[in-house]
Amino acid sequence: MPTPLHALIPTALALGSLAAQAVPVTVQLRGPNGQPLAGAAVAIEIKGRVGKTGTAKAEVGQRDRQFTPQLLIVQTGTAVNFPNFDTVRHHVYSFSPIKVIDIKLYTGTPTEPVVFDKPGVAALGCNIHDRMTAHVVVVDTPVFARTDDKGQATFDLPAGEHAVKAWRPGQKSPMLQSLTLDVPAAGGTRVLTLAD
Repeated sequence: MPTPLHALIPTALALGSLAAQAVPVTVQLRGPNGQPLAGAAVAIEIKGRVGKTGTAKAEVGQRDRQFTPQLLIVQTGTAVNFPNFDTVRHHVYSFSPIKVIDIKLYTGTPTEPVVFDKPGVAALGCNIHDRMTAHVVVVDTPVFARTDDKGQATFDLPAGEHAVKAWRPGQKSPMLQSLTLDVPAAGGTRVLTLAD
């Protein structure tokens, strides 16, 4: 027997009010000297949202003897493929604590993707081409972005306090930095400063 329409209305209203609670928030990341941080990873952890995934897929290719993209942000549990689009073979590796990778010399696409099952930052390299470097930033949230040239990323977030994880290429520590974001009911722009 189908559910009566009047029984569905409270559920629809509750879901609608959850969506209405989200407000646009622009997060700007700055360095210790106040400069905007372009190309940094920023992730917002919202209470009650799933931290890990079992279905997400991503890719770090090799083209013109470079990794592309050089900064990939994924949710914990994402399967990442490493296709080689070059005519030369590459050997992808990482000795990072969150994921050790050793994909021997190959062309094409390895048969098995690499599942990034721990949060943190994995530095990638190629044993054949030393100038090839990239990073995979793994976060326990589906809410993440890479900052633009003004160091900004925009999200739709519920008002309140949220945990933030951030990382920028070139920072001294390979660890994700933990910050707090206070989202006002009206949304707006919030500035967060990363340590060096």
